[in-house]
Amino acid sequence: MTRATLDDIPALVPLFESYRAFYRCKPDVDAATAFLRERIGKNESIVFFARNDPKGPPIGFMQLYPLFSSLLLCRSWLLNDLYVAPEARRGGVAAALIARAEELARETGAGLLELSTHQHNRTAQRVYSAAGWSRDDDYYHYSKTIARP
Repeated sequence: MTRATLDDIPALVPLFESYRAFYRCKPDVDAATAFLRERIGKNESIVFFARNDPKGPPIGFMQLYPLFSSLLLCRSWLLNDLYVAPEARRGGVAAALIARAEELARETGAGLLELSTHQHNRTAQRVYSAAGWSRDDDYYHYSKTIARP
């Protein structure tokens, strides 16, 4: 696993855009580039990515955002994005990315890792369950779109 820097963004954008397309987002390479540049450049997120070989294109990535839990009184991380290119699936890339997220949590003294996935994304749900994650049925997730760029 490699932690992304600003220099890695051009190689990451095609994979990031594939992830966004999976969720039916309108393609926008320029906005995706700017978004990653701002998150990574301002240390607002951490992006890790995997490659089959050191000079090849990224085949999977995840983006984590720092949070805090008032109830648990600890640092936490939101595993907001995880995507593996279709041709690299079933090769352990997602499991390796998740393991790296858990390692980051331990390195930073976090007491919690959180994520959400679409209720119809059964493949992702199986991956998370296999990695030892538990689905939270105690809390409902709410969202409200305020503005769109």
